[in-house]
Amino acid sequence: MTTVAARFRTAVENRDLAALEALFTDDIRLYSPVKFRPFEGKPAVMGLFTVLLRTFENFHYVGDFAGSSQTSVDGTTAPSSVLLFRATVNGKQIHGIDLLHHDEDATQDGRIKEITVMVRPQSAVQALGEAVLAGLVADGLVPPAADR
Repeated sequence: MTTVAARFRTAVENRDLAALEALFTDDIRLYSPVKFRPFEGKPAVMGLFTVLLRTFENFHYVGDFAGSSQTSVDGTTAPSSVLLFRATVNGKQIHGIDLLHHDEDATQDGRIKEITVMVRPQSAVQALGEAVLAGLVADGLVPPAADR
């Protein structure tokens, strides 16, 4: 596992928002399995992680892979890591991956410029989407349904 991925994993498992924030570039993008457009910028991604860390139950990583892949935003090839996870949301078992794209200047203290989250099965994606939306509304990060 790369150092960047190990730091991300530790921060998520410890629910350490400050450590996560230090790992992200200012222009980070997070592609969610329940939203077409990405969450863009550190404030939006940190708001999402605040909700995610309290939404997931029994969250744990079960594997990792390292390599390189093209980013979504510009198609450049970047060092990448994949972390496999399991969790529960509202009684639904979730299997998922976090695909982390490291910044081009990734060193031992590198940062993350893009995250793509993939989740299965479909019923878990729906449960996750509903729980995250409720959390985002509760935190004032998105307006209630009547205002959207």
